[in-house]
Amino acid sequence: MTNDEIINRINRREAIQRVTAMLGGLTLIGGSSLITACEKAQERAADTAKTAAAGPQQPIGEFSVQDIAYLDEIADTILPTTKASPGAKAAKTGAFMALMVTDTYDPNDQKVFRAGMQTLDEASKKANNGAGFMAATPEQRLTLLEGIDKEAKAHMDARDAAKKAKGKGKTEVEKKAAKVLPDQRKEAAPGADVGAASAITADTPPHYFRQMKELAMLGFFTSEIGCKQAMRYAESPGRFDPCVPYAPGEKAWAPHA
Repeated sequence: MTNDEIINRINRREAIQRVTAMLGGLTLIGGSSLITACEKAQERAADTAKTAAAGPQQPIGEFSVQDIAYLDEIADTILPTTKASPGAKAAKTGAFMALMVTDTYDPNDQKVFRAGMQTLDEASKKANNGAGFMAATPEQRLTLLEGIDKEAKAHMDARDAAKKAKGKGKTEVEKKAAKVLPDQRKEAAPGADVGAASAITADTPPHYFRQMKELAMLGFFTSEIGCKQAMRYAESPGRFDPCVPYAPGEKAWAPHA
């Protein structure tokens, strides 16, 4: 492995750690395989973006052109265009998400993700008078995802609690899940259904929207747009500054990506 490859691997690991911190310090779905696959997915996503600029978008694995466009819109609702930078759609985050699911998720997690795409669309239809996610307005999309995000957090909190309590008896797991889920479920998006609280165990699959949110953030903040426009970027190598002035509200520094 060359020095450049070693540096790149380290920086991909750093990027994953930063996204993990943004999501509350929990381990990203896909585990250590994300570190080794992230670079490959970014390269392939970049190739896909070049192809798209020259002509029609190409399918990726089991993801159709329409699926990738759908993921672009989900990601762009999570990370929209701002005064500081373009949004996730401009960074071709949908293609990145499709690649990461194809290359790094195990078969069960892939099924959860793809079923989640359908579940989200059905929730949109139920909440918006038959309008699927792609047909919904930006405001309707945001409202829907905010509700599902609460549901996903409750689901993942109960799942993590169940993992920690594994081996201590089902009663403790059920109490923890019951404490976390009911209030969140009341606030969930129309059409959302997380099932019985006691059903959340250490072996329960991750919530599909947690997968989508992780990959959207990882794809955007390791893209050129995310690094150079959403964050401050300085090409490496450069001088070492152990302490630099920082004012509240300034952009975070991007890792070398």
